[in-house]
Amino acid sequence: MKTLRYDLDTGTGVVTLTFDDLDASVNTFNDAWRTEMHAVLDRMSEGGSRPRGVILASAKDTFFAGANLKDVLAQWPADPAQVFARTEAGKKLLRRLETLGCPVVACIAGSALGGGFELALCAHHRVVVDDARVQLGFPEVGLGLIPAGGGVTKLVRLLGLESAMPYILESRVMSPSAARDAGLVHAMVSSGLGAAAALREAALAWIEAHPQAQQPWDVKGHRIPGGAPGCPKLAPLQMLAPAMLFQKTRGRYPAAEAALSCMVEGAQLDVDTALRLETRALVGLLTHPVTRNLIQLFFDRNAVRRGRSRPQGVAPWQAGKVSILGAGMMGAGIAQVCAAHSLNVVLKDVSIEFAEAGKERVRRLTDQRVHAGRMTPSQQAAILERIEPAAEVSALDGSDLIIETVFEDRALKGRATGEAEPCLRPDGVFASNTSTLPITGLAEAVSMPERFIGLHFFSPADRMELVEIVVAEKTSAETLARAYDFVLQIGKTPIVVRDARGFFTSRTVGSYMAEGAQMLAEGIPATVVELAGRDAGMPVGPLTVADEISLVTLAKIMEQNASDALDVGERLMIALCRQHGRKGRALGGGYYDYPEDAPKTLWPGLKALERPQASWTLAALSERLLMRQAVEALRCEAEGVVTHAHDANLGSVLGFGFPAWTGGVLQYVEAMGRDRFMARAHALAATHGGRFKP
Repeated sequence: MKTLRYDLDTGTGVVTLTFDDLDASVNTFNDAWRTEMHAVLDRMSEGGSRPRGVILASAKDTFFAGANLKDVLAQWPADPAQVFARTEAGKKLLRRLETLGCPVVACIAGSALGGGFELALCAHHRVVVDDARVQLGFPEVGLGLIPAGGGVTKLVRLLGLESAMPYILESRVMSPSAARDAGLVHAMVSSGLGAAAALREAALAWIEAHPQAQQPWDVKGHRIPGGAPGCPKLAPLQMLAPAMLFQKTRGRYPAAEAALSCMVEGAQLDVDTALRLETRALVGLLTHPVTRNLIQLFFDRNAVRRGRSRPQGVAPWQAGKVSILGAGMMGAGIAQVCAAHSLNVVLKDVSIEFAEAGKERVRRLTDQRVHAGRMTPSQQAAILERIEPAAEVSALDGSDLIIETVFEDRALKGRATGEAEPCLRPDGVFASNTSTLPITGLAEAVSMPERFIGLHFFSPADRMELVEIVVAEKTSAETLARAYDFVLQIGKTPIVVRDARGFFTSRTVGSYMAEGAQMLAEGIPATVVELAGRDAGMPVGPLTVADEISLVTLAKIMEQNASDALDVGERLMIALCRQHGRKGRALGGGYYDYPEDAPKTLWPGLKALERPQASWTLAALSERLLMRQAVEALRCEAEGVVTHAHDANLGSVLGFGFPAWTGGVLQYVEAMGRDRFMARAHALAATHGGRFKP
């Protein structure tokens, strides 16, 4: 057999099924596996051949990977009848396994996600290796799908409706200990060389002690924990859950709605009918464009992690010592991330007091994690021990990487850069964290511009996943490769862009803020503008984004680019800042007022802009906000600022919250079709102005 091995221990009467696809690096539910699993189940079901127990194991690093998403995209759009029949056939296999009439134990030594975890749930008992690298759970909703191999039905019957919701609706992935605490695995063994033997020993002992094992849902009289739908105590949950889900998804993620429907409706049905309900929901999702977009975004993320934008032929590189110039909020945040990934960090500022204040900021940030239980005191101590505050340039000697994070002033950055450059190792990299100043210009301050690059971290640096790598005119391929490797080394996601005004992320999100201001200038109420952004799927409205960045900063950028014709929205932002003193959240208030003891409120002065005769619909405004960003992204693509769709898509979603349901800003265009998109953009340009012309 090519996908699994059948081994019968004649001494114990226990069969071990070891999943090991000889043609792939992971095990999947492919046709060969289905055929061989059918044959194995037939063999174990024959009269006199039923084993005393079955152990499920894997010869791969992971337990089982489930469905092959490449096949899903390759066969898009799916044939509904074919999907239904194939999914039902797969579930019958899994039901045969769990109703074989003997105890089944899953020995999990690697990650089991999606269909892999559904396979594990077929076992009556689950034993897992206690290894932080092992992940368990159902990521399907985040991919536009649902756990339709029995995951929804079984998790509700194991945990109850309310407790199962985070694991299904939020795609919450668990560590082995978290899965044990939730009751989804039953035992753990220590990792290491003896883990495989320990798993088998635990499985054999359980099989011996439980010869009549059954799944809970197959036991007569089984009740769902916490009660079934219709139970009075669940009435508030059933009423509130759909509204709470809509508040998060704005109706843009059909998989979440389908999963919730299957959870509630399936809990009122017998197991086999509930399983068919899952299949019907899956069929609908496999023809929905949002599903395709989310799966494509998954592959874009994998492309970035695998170095698709990294220069080939350059040896892998790791930093050992990282020095950071500037101990403010950004510098301290970068220092924390580096130290958390076992790098030695020098945090330099103009005085030792300022440098120590930066380290104290790290202490406060990590204190929050310790108090929340997300970090141990010993982990915090190790992070702080790796950070060395300094005021002397000599402390930077021998740096593999120097990151400049000082104030956004070209002359100041030039002085800091020129002073620190001699401290780099011969193969070291010098980076600037600027979000606005051209990297090619900043590179003029160093003697070796080929080693200079932009590393645009996003605030707060300790939490934001994206780093925008900005390649200057003279940046070498080796420098780009090393910068890419460093970003991966510290657990963040790199995208690569070329040096240009606003780079990619700042320039594209700038169009979102400008279009929001344009709507205000048209007389549309500020509350509606903000709602339109959230309705489109953006995390916050365009006015909120502008306040967080600061209208002062935005006004400076727009004035620096005054050679370009400013549109009405941009002129409005400048006027609010310069004429009305509305500068942004950190400077006393912008579009919003921020009282110390109350929630923020829109600045009353915005009322003067409203025009009762202004005509709008929420859907049209939401479309404008997305289209404006997509048009700007296409301009970046045409100018060579971004050269790979995966960089643009992932950068837009992670960098400024472009809605994930679109698959990213360029996938939004591709899903619509370029011709159709262009026609729509020109129609908007005819109505609203040339800023919509690609």
